Amino acid sequence: MSHFSLSGLSEPQRAAASTINGPVLILAGAGSGKTRTVTYRMAHMVLNEKIPSSSILAVTFTNKAAKEMKERVIGLLGKRKGRGLTVSTFHSLCVRILKEEIHHLGYSNRFSIYDGGDQVAIVREALTYYHAGKKFDKKMILGRIGFLKNNGILPEDYIQSPFFNEEDEYDLAVETVYRFYQERLKFCNAIDFDDLLLLTVHLLDKHPEIARKYSEKYQYIMVDEYQDTNPLQFSLVQALTSAHHNICVVGDDDQSIYAFRGADIRNILEFENHYKGTRVIKLEQNYRSTKKIIDLANEVIKLSAGRKEKTMFSTNDTGPKPYLWRTGDTDHEAGVVVDDIIAYQKDGGSLADVAILYRSNTQIIPFEDALRLSMVPYRIIGGQKLYDKKEIKDLIAYLSVIHNPKDELSLRRILNVPNRGIGPVTLESHLEIAKVNECSLFEAFELAAQSGEKVAHGGADFVKTIRKYQQKFQEHTLAEALSTLIEEIEYYAYLEKNYDHPKMLEKKRSDVQYFIESAERFTRFRGKFATLEEFIEKLLLADSQNEEKDDEDPDVRRNEVTLMTLHSSKGLEFEVVYFVGMEEEMIPHKKTITEGGDINEERRLCYVGITRAKEKLVMTYCQQRKIYGKDTPRHKSRFVQELEALYEEQDRNALGHLTDEEADEYIADVFSGLISSLED
Repeated sequence: MSHFSLSGLSEPQRAAASTINGPVLILAGAGSGKTRTVTYRMAHMVLNEKIPSSSILAVTFTNKAAKEMKERVIGLLGKRKGRGLTVSTFHSLCVRILKEEIHHLGYSNRFSIYDGGDQVAIVREALTYYHAGKKFDKKMILGRIGFLKNNGILPEDYIQSPFFNEEDEYDLAVETVYRFYQERLKFCNAIDFDDLLLLTVHLLDKHPEIARKYSEKYQYIMVDEYQDTNPLQFSLVQALTSAHHNICVVGDDDQSIYAFRGADIRNILEFENHYKGTRVIKLEQNYRSTKKIIDLANEVIKLSAGRKEKTMFSTNDTGPKPYLWRTGDTDHEAGVVVDDIIAYQKDGGSLADVAILYRSNTQIIPFEDALRLSMVPYRIIGGQKLYDKKEIKDLIAYLSVIHNPKDELSLRRILNVPNRGIGPVTLESHLEIAKVNECSLFEAFELAAQSGEKVAHGGADFVKTIRKYQQKFQEHTLAEALSTLIEEIEYYAYLEKNYDHPKMLEKKRSDVQYFIESAERFTRFRGKFATLEEFIEKLLLADSQNEEKDDEDPDVRRNEVTLMTLHSSKGLEFEVVYFVGMEEEMIPHKKTITEGGDINEERRLCYVGITRAKEKLVMTYCQQRKIYGKDTPRHKSRFVQELEALYEEQDRNALGHLTDEEADEYIADVFSGLISSLED
């Protein structure tokens, strides 16, 4: 076969692809073509350096990333040359090792991997055994066990670890349950997902000869997204390089945003300390975004403490400058964003190229409502639409029956929600009444109630409620009537019976409150046309245009706007990005500020959001936002204020003739001269 050419790569990419031996750190900035570089590197190793493909191991984080990488390498190598190449996730690699070696830890090699349901069952058994079944939340206990495992803490080490607090009753419970849990797993010759890493690292640490065996098998190791590795993954990489230092890691410390999952940014920042003689190669050209967007991103991230020095650049000087829009409140924010999306679509743009990014899922609802009211199809990645949640579907069913008592599907949904003692037997008897009298099921309940039958007592109350609210929805606003209905049917008490965990209960109550606010929002939007009939019609029409099941794969795009958190957006790109809620206590998040968290991680999250945009970036902030039902004043994020301060310092004379209010409107900061501000 002829020589494999690296001429299709830029000079830094070629350097990264052709540096094979020894430790290599590739600092690959956002949109810098790292996957292309990595796949060319593997092809170069096999075709030009004649390294056996079976000696190469590439590790990444998701099955999707591993599959894409392998397909691209095989496309360069051909199937025959690519045979034996290992491109795997960390967890798949651990399964492979444990299937061969787990007997050294006292397990049979034919072990089972337990799923979430199996895990909860063991925790339930442990809590019951220790007479604490109802006192503790099983999933919270399980979450803490998973956290300990990902930090390499075995049951016998827990009490001595920095994570144990003897005054925390959950920590005391975990200490007991963790031991029981791990013993039960071993008795069943089973492991859980977190054990894959924990037991593999424990195995390689306890048996250095096994670590050396796999290190000699995989002579060349590559790790993608290295900034996202946790302590266990770091230990695994160290064990696999015990026989050599042919380790190439690819990552970007500026995009390290997963500390809450256990990722440790020090792994990439201190790589050169762990592997002496490391060659550092920087990929600084961005092929995704315009120069104006990248210039802004650089100004935001350069203030991050302790980062690896690099400056991204783009040669694409097209497209508009980034915008910052000041809006009055959340409804205004959502309205102007959706209006702009509609204008983009009218100009020939595809909704599939548009994303709305936010720091917290609590920001979604006004945008959902604005999109639905404007009949703009959308999908939410990594979250559930408000109107798809059980509680909201229950309340919509109530509204549907109040509007149209003959809606039997909705009627059946809510007959016994909350519980009225209307079980299958009662339902069957009323279906028979409906059949005999040739009437609807609702009318059958009404007939039974009029007859005074004892069995129909719950049904009689239900009929009375529906008739009462047919009148109330004519006399009161949608939100007022809906609020009263929810109280009258004691829906909050129903939620309390079904969700005993405080956080989950609070979330469900919040969703109901959001629905009431949606009704209020609809009234403001439609004015005198805001009838119950019109409200239901809008809800159902919006649902009918989104009948296709939402695909959780963000790369599978239909002609609809994508809504997602900043964390979920990493690795993706869109022609047009609306980065909403650019406010202090939103980004950086209030919890990070009040609990003394890492502001630099919030800054990196801001950087990730900005660099998702290819052509157009719009950032928004509100002057007030409804928080816990109260209108609360808001302020621009410090990440914006820092840029404004920087600009003022650079060119005070340009602002000297402006009032403070005018400066806020027109200040050029580092957006290269443009902030477009919308009037309230």
